[in-house]
Amino acid sequence: MPKVIVFGSMNMDLSIDAPRMPAAGETLDGSGFLTNAGGKGANQAVAAARLGAPVHMIAAVGADAFGEELVTGLAGAGVDCSRVRRLAGVTTGVAVIVRCAGENRIVLEAGANHALGPDDVLSELRRVAEKGDAFLTQGECDPAATYAALRAAHELGLYTAFNPAPARPAPEGLWEAVDLVCLNETECQIVCGALPVDDETCLEAARRLRALGARAAVITLGAAGSFGLGPDEAPLRVPAAPAPRVVDTTGAGDTFIGALVAGHVRGMTLSESMSWGAAASALTVSRLGAQQAIPTAEEVEAT
Repeated sequence: MPKVIVFGSMNMDLSIDAPRMPAAGETLDGSGFLTNAGGKGANQAVAAARLGAPVHMIAAVGADAFGEELVTGLAGAGVDCSRVRRLAGVTTGVAVIVRCAGENRIVLEAGANHALGPDDVLSELRRVAEKGDAFLTQGECDPAATYAALRAAHELGLYTAFNPAPARPAPEGLWEAVDLVCLNETECQIVCGALPVDDETCLEAARRLRALGARAAVITLGAAGSFGLGPDEAPLRVPAAPAPRVVDTTGAGDTFIGALVAGHVRGMTLSESMSWGAAASALTVSRLGAQQAIPTAEEVEAT
């Protein structure tokens, strides 16, 4: 089976539940404080690994207790961490999350996630990549390194998947190196100028994303499921899978994206991978936390 190579962020998530979002200058009593491994890159790597793909991580953490805990947890999920660098002089990335009524608000400190430059990432990528592998990246690391890695992965014959989160303008010519772009409604509006709210606007947005140069686009729509458009221009509409209950949405999108890429290397069609991701995400939102909430392939198959 081809492997999945992820270049992305590794964060320690500090999460607390609040009865409502506090106003400016207000202090509220919270509950359910959790310290969890997170970061979009690490979350997606864990999801791909737990859903049946061999996964290698390219990343950086600080030479601190949070960094050691993150690497240990990632390895425990089955991810090869031999290319995760531990750097002195920078802190491990941190996300502070306030949970409220099943939704969340997040503040990020990038730390070591911005410490790797293009040369660092390309040297690691070229050591591990083989033609036919999949490469997955997001927007939480150094933009120059991310864009260089996408282009290099494309040139090396890898299937490239890009989750532009947080969304920002991309340099000219980048999208031609992207086989699959996956993003939510807000990110979609920033990237292509179209807000997907129904099937008609989803199709328009997906066509704009493909017109930029991406060969396939998947838009996640929360409780409304997802919408996809591949090279054959046939629209794909996949409903959300029923969740046992909604406890925490923190890792839902990352689980879905990890499932898309794991599905690809396992030989699934885009539509099958989207359905696989919907089922996995439904289990994730029924649990607290990010990586600890991501289900295994066996759990998804049992639903």
